[in-house]
Amino acid sequence: MLIPHPLLGLRDSQEFTYLGDAALMNRPDPATPDAEAVFCDYVFLRDNPAGVHRELWFHEQGDRSWLIVTRDTTTHEILGAELASDVKGAAQ
Repeated sequence: MLIPHPLLGLRDSQEFTYLGDAALMNRPDPATPDAEAVFCDYVFLRDNPAGVHRELWFHEQGDRSWLIVTRDTTTHEILGAELASDVKGAAQ
């Protein structure tokens, strides 16, 4: 499987470590009244989607960047990749 790194071009997926759902970038606010319950859900509950999904990947054997990879989990087709820092910066 090849991942289209936004800076380095196509890279073999073996250079990366899969880290899970990209929603993990949205860490819960610890100041909210229900912070403990929300944080427990954030840490322990995971979806297992079939279809298009946004995922965190770390370029461990490369430039050590974090990517948001959009992938179809039923076919493993990679639909795109973005630097996580660009996605996080755009959301703020």
